[in-house]
Amino acid sequence: QVQLVESGGGLVQPGGSLRLSCVASGSILSINIMGWYRQAPGNQRELVAHISSSGTTNYADSVKGRFTISRDNAKNTVYLQMNSLKPEDTAVYYCYAGVTETTGWGRNAWGQGTLVTVSS
Repeated sequence: QVQLVESGGGLVQPGGSLRLSCVASGSILSINIMGWYRQAPGNQRELVAHISSSGTTNYADSVKGRFTISRDNAKNTVYLQMNSLKPEDTAVYYCYAGVTETTGWGRNAWGQGTLVTVSS
């Protein structure tokens, strides 16, 4: 069993900042990709950013230059620093991890989501 727990969501004014965190725990042997997706009401879930175990990052065009993803491999934790937030960033943000469990099996794990609301 692998669990991902997100934190850091909330209400922020346009132009403000938030930092999301996600901790992975359970029967983990290793974690490859970690990342963040988001889903706004009426929209499909979309990739925000992801980061490999070696630190290679990839961002959606809509967040480049505003969001920064990072991770602490020792803590099995991924972060998303979100600056210059816009109302269109409002969504439920989901943490994602590509995990190899101690059994040797690989799986994709998801968090329960954390709501980010950007509004004045």
